[in-house]
Amino acid sequence: MNQDAYLERLHALQAAAWPAGTPREPHYPQGRQPLSEYLRAWARLQPQAPALDFYGMRLSYAELDAQSDRCAALLRELGVGVGDRVAVFMPNCPQLHIAFYAILKCGAVYAPVSPLSKALELSYQLEDSGARIILCFDQLLPVVRAVREQCSLEQVLATSLSELCPAEPSLPLPDLLLAPKVEGDDFLDFYPALAACTAPVPSHRPQLEDIAALNYTGGTTGLPKGCVHSHGDMLYTCASFLPVALQLRPDSVLLNFLPEFWIAGENAGLLFPVFSGCQLVLLARWDALAFMTAVEHYRVSHCGLLVDSAAEVLEHPRVGDFDFTSLERTGSISFIKKLTPEYRRRWRELTGTSLFEFSFGMTESHTCDTFTAGLQDDDFDLRSAPTFVGLPVPGTQFKVCDFASGELLPLGQEGELCLRSPSLLKGYWNRPQASAEALRDGWLHTGDLGQISEQGFIRYLGRRKEMLKVNGMSVFPSELEALLGQHPAILASAVLGRPDPARGQLPVAFVVLKPGGAETADSLQAWCREAMAVYKVPQIRLLDSLPMTATGKVKKNELEELL
Repeated sequence: MNQDAYLERLHALQAAAWPAGTPREPHYPQGRQPLSEYLRAWARLQPQAPALDFYGMRLSYAELDAQSDRCAALLRELGVGVGDRVAVFMPNCPQLHIAFYAILKCGAVYAPVSPLSKALELSYQLEDSGARIILCFDQLLPVVRAVREQCSLEQVLATSLSELCPAEPSLPLPDLLLAPKVEGDDFLDFYPALAACTAPVPSHRPQLEDIAALNYTGGTTGLPKGCVHSHGDMLYTCASFLPVALQLRPDSVLLNFLPEFWIAGENAGLLFPVFSGCQLVLLARWDALAFMTAVEHYRVSHCGLLVDSAAEVLEHPRVGDFDFTSLERTGSISFIKKLTPEYRRRWRELTGTSLFEFSFGMTESHTCDTFTAGLQDDDFDLRSAPTFVGLPVPGTQFKVCDFASGELLPLGQEGELCLRSPSLLKGYWNRPQASAEALRDGWLHTGDLGQISEQGFIRYLGRRKEMLKVNGMSVFPSELEALLGQHPAILASAVLGRPDPARGQLPVAFVVLKPGGAETADSLQAWCREAMAVYKVPQIRLLDSLPMTATGKVKKNELEELL
């Protein structure tokens, strides 16, 4: 099959399916330049406009620009050069934003680490990235101290969230802001170090092709790999996704609670607001009451939610006390709970806006590769098929290939999902073989099962190794999890396969029920027999909870032990 003809036909199908009024090209409000220069531009154009608000502690664009300049000077004074990796071991907070843009401004490489990491995980990532300097939340200093010598860390900067706590907070405070400031003589205190720094602001201006970040894959098995991303990757992600999905403006108010060490949170909290010049309302972590208070207090217009978070708001005993009418667009992410017509209906009744699935994406591609916004009429997106992820964002292409031969497969067939995008990783850090296997002729071979429909829409079916063969029929755990998510008593589910001598494999669903639910494994299996083809019906095992990664993915390797 000729690839050019395939892609040309696919482009025509997708153009015909494109939602009315949705832009068809990436948009660059401050031109094609790194986001560190976007920050400088907004600081000139609207210096007093709020860039970030953290429980009532506010930074204007001029202040964020100036403080990140001062931090870039400090990093340079501490010996950070162009291309050096700087580890950031922080929860969501303003200091993370200051450090992020400082790292970009001085030409170094941002290397975030999950604040939930233990010593072994931190030491692995520090050794793998070669970071010699780390900025950490002061409550995490014991973890840093445990690995400092073996990782050859030269400088440790630490900071407290409590020192940012306003006298009259605008929102209910999390415990992170109440933890007392840690004292010690084996680290530099972040804010005093900024104040004492006399070095000049670095004159370095990064280029779009320069490395900006090492974003580590957050898989459920195996050691994480560092995805090398450039300034251009960050810029294109914003320019291609925001016009078709969130449509932020300088007068928008965006709320983010997604963890910013995670690339989806990096996009939502660190990149999107500065690209758009809008105000960010930042939460240290998810809290339903803080979210509802923030939407009313700040007149939040845009946000992204896990479906689990939206469900918690809908079922909150105080939901009727708050005004949600400022909301204009609310995207959602299906991890454990899946977006259903019922959740969408209830959210629309509460807020006047329609929940839509954000996108398909991977750490390797900076995550925002497709969009579903504009495909919600009559629940078209939810009725199309489980695991529907919409259309490619402008400038991104998909194809489906045979796993073994790499040959293109006709539309409608299932195979390996491959994508080509300006935001693809430039390789895995220090892993040339893994890079060569994943990146071939400009395409990322995802290792994931997918399908492109004859109308040009994309379905993500899950990891190939998770696909089950039941009596010779393909069964996709992601599809069963989406179907199980429609049962009113099910809080969460995860589907795996176990060997079966008669059928080859048998799907097993680990299910968590909502509190107070009276369902049993037998009653749920009876429901499945009514809702699914007979070969898809899973064996049901009830659990109190599912083991989770820091980014909200189910640790299926731990569930495999229960099989």
